[in-house]
Amino acid sequence: MADPAPAPAPAQPKKRAVLDISDGGLGLGLAAFIANGEDLGPMIRQGFDCGKPEALMQSLRGIVKKKEVEIEELCRLHYEDFILAVDELRGVMVDAEELKSMLSRENSHLQQVSSAVLLKLDQLLEAYSVKKNVGEAITILKICMKVISLCMACNNDIAEAKFRPALKTLDLIEKSYLQNIPVKLLRNVVGRQIPLIKLHIEKKACGEFNDWLVHIRKNAKQIGQVSISHASLARQKDEEMHSCQREAEEDGHTGPDEHKYTLDLENTDEETALDFDLTPVYRAHHIHRCLGIGEKFRDYYYKNRLMQLNLDMQISTSQPFLESHQPFLAQVAGFFIVEERVLRTADKILTQSQVEATWETAIAKITAICEIQFSRMGTASHLLLIKDYITLLAAVLKKYGYQTRPLIQILDNTRDKYHQLLLTECRKQVDDILANDSYEQMLIKKEYEYNMNVTAFHLEPSEATPDLPYLAPFSSSVPDVCRIVRSFIEDSVSYLSYGGDMNLFDVVKRYLDRLLIEVLNNCLLNRMYARSLAMSQMMQLAGNISVLEQACDLYLLYSAQQCGIPKRVAERSRSSLTARAVLKASQNAAYNALINMANSKIDEFMVLLDDVNWIVEESPDNANDYMNEVLIYLETLVSTAQEILPQEALYKVVSGAISHISDSIMATLLSDGVKRFTASSVVGLDMDLNLLEAFADEKFHITGLADLGKETTFRDRLVEIRQLVNLLLSSQPENFMNPVIRGKNYGSLDFKKVAIVCDKFKDEADGLFGSLSNRNTKQTARKRSLEVLKRRLKDFN
Repeated sequence: MADPAPAPAPAQPKKRAVLDISDGGLGLGLAAFIANGEDLGPMIRQGFDCGKPEALMQSLRGIVKKKEVEIEELCRLHYEDFILAVDELRGVMVDAEELKSMLSRENSHLQQVSSAVLLKLDQLLEAYSVKKNVGEAITILKICMKVISLCMACNNDIAEAKFRPALKTLDLIEKSYLQNIPVKLLRNVVGRQIPLIKLHIEKKACGEFNDWLVHIRKNAKQIGQVSISHASLARQKDEEMHSCQREAEEDGHTGPDEHKYTLDLENTDEETALDFDLTPVYRAHHIHRCLGIGEKFRDYYYKNRLMQLNLDMQISTSQPFLESHQPFLAQVAGFFIVEERVLRTADKILTQSQVEATWETAIAKITAICEIQFSRMGTASHLLLIKDYITLLAAVLKKYGYQTRPLIQILDNTRDKYHQLLLTECRKQVDDILANDSYEQMLIKKEYEYNMNVTAFHLEPSEATPDLPYLAPFSSSVPDVCRIVRSFIEDSVSYLSYGGDMNLFDVVKRYLDRLLIEVLNNCLLNRMYARSLAMSQMMQLAGNISVLEQACDLYLLYSAQQCGIPKRVAERSRSSLTARAVLKASQNAAYNALINMANSKIDEFMVLLDDVNWIVEESPDNANDYMNEVLIYLETLVSTAQEILPQEALYKVVSGAISHISDSIMATLLSDGVKRFTASSVVGLDMDLNLLEAFADEKFHITGLADLGKETTFRDRLVEIRQLVNLLLSSQPENFMNPVIRGKNYGSLDFKKVAIVCDKFKDEADGLFGSLSNRNTKQTARKRSLEVLKRRLKDFN
């Protein structure tokens, strides 16, 4: 054996040699590249690029020669090892020849021994062949028996209407046994019967499904009614809960909400109540899928249910919609509840798109029907009943995942019509109430009457019950109108609370304004201008308007509460009704009507001015008759108004009456009916004014108007006629032309009026001997002053 070759030196890290173009450098560079195992391509390319290919070839030949020398040296070093290896190979060849001879001997011996064994083997193979034939026969018999037993089991299942096991059996026979039946006759018989049996099972399943279709359509209305009744109970429960919450908030209760953690069992109860059977659907679908015609059944189901829906959408023309809308809508609800259950529980009988398409078709028809029926209705309560059922239908179907916005849109489109009908009904009721009212203060004798007519509507600031009997400042029409307004608010909220896209309170407020302006205010104005009311009745009507105007804030607060806004929030709101300003204007119109009525009555007494002797020679001892009549009427007017009207209205009416008296006296003096008058008649007029001024001062204090701080009193309403009388009775009338004195004592007099009156004024009457008695008497200073005033007024004008 040769000595082992020395271990190779550790590999040095390869470094890329830097190519030197010189001949010696090129050889060294190639050697370095070859030693490092690098690519020689770049070096060869560079050699040719530099134009020295011969130097490159010379270097390569030198490297080859060097490598050949190294190989010869290596062979010389390991020559002895090669010789030893050849000797060992010759020894192995000798051993192989010996082994070959031994195997030949053993083979000859084995052939001699195995002759007897081969004879036995032939006999064994023959026995195996017989056994195989017998086994195949047994296998054939087993297969036939198995098929026959499966056929018998299938027949039994069909007889007992167990179609699913029967189909499984048929599928097992068809897939596992039919092609393997060795008996051709049996195979043909079974092959012919399998399609017939499947067709029979399909017909049976379809029959059961058709029976279910009839049954479910018959019960759909009941299913819908049960769901809608549950929705109604849930809504009622929510309203009660919200009502309790509002009451708790109004009472300042801040404790935990007892309803917050209440277990809601309504859905469970509803599911229990809606326990309709879908087994025939599941079975028919499964059977058709097993038969490989599941798509056919799904199409059959969809088309038949569409036909049923089209039948359900046909409403009776012989029955009013008010009577037929509930069964109609309940039938629709039941149909889609069943469809949702089928979609959710039956495996792919329906698709979501199919259900949505069916619902869109149905909702379009429902919308069209409701719009037509709503347009024919003329009673608000009928609309409200149908609206309520539609909202329950929407709540039910929304819970089952249907898009109910079109249903809500129907209610949006008809809310103006509903409120118009409601306003019409309220107008008739208000007209009847106002027509039947006696316009006398309401006398309340019982506490329950007070609670029902006053406390219920907060018509008095104090909630304490006063001493009974109680004389209210309004007549019986006011609480009746309040009931109508409250009922209108409740009906409006009831109709509008369907969850549309709106601010409920703002919409209710808008319709409430219409009620108070278009109905209540117009009815009051019609009653006011009908000229069928006496003075006291007109006063009571004006008082009623004042109470109703103040009640507007209470109406608004009640509307907010009905809309679910807590009382404390509603009270902080700065919202107000436009109707309040309108009623305020009507209230002023009523006061003006009272003033006109009072003035008309006063005119009847002021006619007596025509009977006054304006050229009387001697001053009268008493006031004129007309003033006595006027004072009697004013006494009645003030006492009646004080009981009925608020102080502000009392002030307006009495002030207007006194102003009218002053204007009437002035108009009489300026009229052509009075050609001239004497100082004595002016003295009588002064007596009239003194009585009237005394009455004005007394009533101004007795009625409490003095405590209101009014700048103008009743006496101030007589200032023009008083200044005129004072001027005529003045010792120096010419002072009227003095701006200082005029501004202080006669500021309310008009130059033209004073000029006309002064032209008619004669200091003394022209009696039969008047001129003779005074013929030799000098004019008094007063006469001279009056003449000067007349001249200066004439020059001024």
